[in-house]
Amino acid sequence: MNTRTKIKEEAIELFNQRGFGSVSIQDIANHLEVNRRNIAYHFPDTESLLKEITDELWEKLDREQKKRRDFPSFENLYNEVKMYVKFQQEYAFIFHDLHVMKHPLLEAKFREMCLATIRDNEAAIAFAIKLGNMKPEPFPGAYHNLCLSIWVLSLFWLQQQTIRGVNDEQEVHRVYWSLILPHFTQRGIDSFKNFFGEVFYDQIGEPFSVQVDGLFF
Repeated sequence: MNTRTKIKEEAIELFNQRGFGSVSIQDIANHLEVNRRNIAYHFPDTESLLKEITDELWEKLDREQKKRRDFPSFENLYNEVKMYVKFQQEYAFIFHDLHVMKHPLLEAKFREMCLATIRDNEAAIAFAIKLGNMKPEPFPGAYHNLCLSIWVLSLFWLQQQTIRGVNDEQEVHRVYWSLILPHFTQRGIDSFKNFFGEVFYDQIGEPFSVQVDGLFF
């Protein structure tokens, strides 16, 4: 591992622990047990570090999203959800901090990426309808709102798990597909079962069994 890469990895670790705004170049130097000048030679400030880290993040995102655009399959949809969760873990200091998301270096790119993800979701639904795997839109706006919900779910998944105190890696997939499956045709459900298996389909969630006592008027 070269020096520049080592600095970035250590910086990400510190940013994730303390938050981007609470870490200085001196803190990174202390963590690496080197002189501050050794860090400043490669990265004069934390802003330059943030730029290089996020440039690499965008490259990874673009590479993974391209796979789905080329072939909007169940597998690639599943992999994209895994990708978002993985990046939220690796770059927690970005995805868990709205101030960092709105940083001038990130805000426009985040907006572009999010809008592109929603468009990709819409294209995947259009493809599924064409294949006969999804029903036509039940009412105007239903599928756009579904795509928006899927994006919100993907981008902020770990934040809400942290609030709820839950650590279940498969939960995101169960929730994700529970939003989509009601819109599937029987052909789509059969294809889903063929890909994921009957067990996954049967274990997406617990049956709803909440009882209400009395009547409400």
